[in-house]
Amino acid sequence: MAQASRTRTSGIDRAIQVMDILTERRTAMSAYELAKSVGAPVSTIYRIVDDLVDRDMLSRTEGRRIWLGPRLMRYGLVYRSRLDLFAEAKAEMQSLSKRTGETVQVCARDDDMMVVIAMAVGEGHFRVTSDVGTRVPLNWTASGRLLVGHLPDAERRAVFARCARPSETGIAETDPDALARESREDYDRRLALQTGSSEFSVACIAAPIRDTEGACVSTMSIVLAESQVRQRLEVLTAEVRRAAETVERALGREAA
Repeated sequence: MAQASRTRTSGIDRAIQVMDILTERRTAMSAYELAKSVGAPVSTIYRIVDDLVDRDMLSRTEGRRIWLGPRLMRYGLVYRSRLDLFAEAKAEMQSLSKRTGETVQVCARDDDMMVVIAMAVGEGHFRVTSDVGTRVPLNWTASGRLLVGHLPDAERRAVFARCARPSETGIAETDPDALARESREDYDRRLALQTGSSEFSVACIAAPIRDTEGACVSTMSIVLAESQVRQRLEVLTAEVRRAAETVERALGREAA
């Protein structure tokens, strides 16, 4: 029994070593390169990698090189929600909602979906059906486009080719090329606008919250009645950008 425990612990240690090396190197690696780096037999690393790929903890790229898997993103989002990003974003979200009187959401990416991780309800009578925990395809929302806007062109297109699907309103764009282009344009101007794509008569004005390396890790978005967008667009655009930048500065990103 003690031997089984030692074997199991050793396997966990090797798995952590593999993920640590991939994180440090920030590039996909072959099983041979991983084995050499951790000082383990190639056969051992192959077995561990196969197990982790089966569980989405690791993935295989072209050429069967090994990279981190999508399941780690889910763990990371939950963990990060309790760190500075969530605390700073939530505080600024509440402030933005009070300044504008509108509902404000903080959203993040969960693989091929956008998920609402925090929400402050506005003072008015307008209400949206989405709440904390709501998950929708990336192509349905302004925030969804921003969350992949920093990715390389080919990767961005591949994401939309895989996940884009028609929304219940029938308005959401589904063409991967158009989505990839719009996503980058929105990210570059630090603003995305969507009307009626996920809910009828509902509009969303979103700005990216970027980390120190430029990746969009979450978004700050104002959700309001579509009829209010035109008359308040300039003011709300400035406010949501300001809120996102406030969170970025708190996390160590220098102002542009």
